[in-house]
Amino acid sequence: MLEEIAWSNVLLGFDFDGTLAPIVADPDHAAVPASTKRLLRSVVDRYPCVVISGRARADVKRRLHGIGISAVVGNHGMEPWFVPPAASKVVRAWREVLDREIAMLPGVAIEDKGLSLAVHYRQSRSRRAARAAILAAGNALDGVRVVGGKLVVNLLPAEAAHKGIAMLRERERTGCDTAMFVGDDDTDEDVFALDHPGRLLSIRVGRRQRSEASYYLPRQADIDVLLGILVAARSGPRA
Repeated sequence: MLEEIAWSNVLLGFDFDGTLAPIVADPDHAAVPASTKRLLRSVVDRYPCVVISGRARADVKRRLHGIGISAVVGNHGMEPWFVPPAASKVVRAWREVLDREIAMLPGVAIEDKGLSLAVHYRQSRSRRAARAAILAAGNALDGVRVVGGKLVVNLLPAEAAHKGIAMLRERERTGCDTAMFVGDDDTDEDVFALDHPGRLLSIRVGRRQRSEASYYLPRQADIDVLLGILVAARSGPRA
């Protein structure tokens, strides 16, 4: 399947955390491993590539510096093309509410990305209670879309574009006929759920029965295997 799509006019898309970079306890310490960087440089020499992340765009670009990714989309698909009017003002108001209601919960940290918030509870000793409190506070906010994740709750403007919209736009922008997207979390399901038979190869990092992805990688480290196959597929003449 990978070899077949490699010979089409394909755009490759990747999430960042949990896909190109391992999940770490402190999001500030997330980094692409050296082996993945080497392979990714070879991939971007052969294919148009985009990274679509929940992180702020500037943050992702900094962590991908020197790799040569052709485009980076941040804030779950909003940056730089789909920023809702007054989004930053709305998110600031949410942050003020959450600072009063949940910021003091042990092990809970609010990551402010300007156009969205990510509330992490990985460090909490009572994760179930922390998640319940975060969801209750988040769902009470005005104009919010609440999306779960791996020990994180994402709070997005309800009218904002999502990763699926961003992926379609990037495919159109690059003039590609097909696309492949690899991601690991709930917000990546917006790409996996796109109904484009034969034109989208969707791959989830980690098996999940209710995922819309067609295929999966057993673990994050397997991204190097995937990248290696993609490099090899365009390193010689087609059989």
